[in-house]
Amino acid sequence: MVRVSQRSIVLLAVFGAIGTPAMAHGPTGAHTTAGPTDPQIAHIAYTAGQIDIAAADQALSKSHAPAVRAFAETMKRDHKAVNDQATALLNRLRVKPEANPTSTALSQQATQSLAELAKLEGSTFDRAYIQNEVTFHQTVNAALQNTLIPDADNADLKSLLRTGLSLFQAHLIHAKQIAQSLR
Repeated sequence: MVRVSQRSIVLLAVFGAIGTPAMAHGPTGAHTTAGPTDPQIAHIAYTAGQIDIAAADQALSKSHAPAVRAFAETMKRDHKAVNDQATALLNRLRVKPEANPTSTALSQQATQSLAELAKLEGSTFDRAYIQNEVTFHQTVNAALQNTLIPDADNADLKSLLRTGLSLFQAHLIHAKQIAQSLR
């Protein structure tokens, strides 16, 4: 059985870390707080998109349920489109995404979650995958809304993150509907 609640705790801890500003020394030597930088935000957002694309690929290789497969196709298409837009924006701005502890922890957790899901078959996989998507979108949406968007300095990046949030909120609603139908 997939430990969805454990994954939720880890995701909340990972995204909670970006909500807890790092301490830095200001010009006077006093401690000031600073959230993630735009290059770090870009890397976190891109990593989250890649994670959902990988989960969608796994679902497409394992699931035979039409609703689950259609959802996975939507996740793959939409997250790829947002990541493509982010890449184009960063190239235009000549900004290089910066790996950081949050994006690294997200990747590590995704590897573990995909391995746990790989052990499942049939309707058990479908339910676990969809619940995973509900949890993931709840957590990512909260991080976008509460940390990544407010901390982004560049107006174009902030706008792209807002567009992504709107899309990902729709994904969450869709995932919850499918989860309800799979019970």
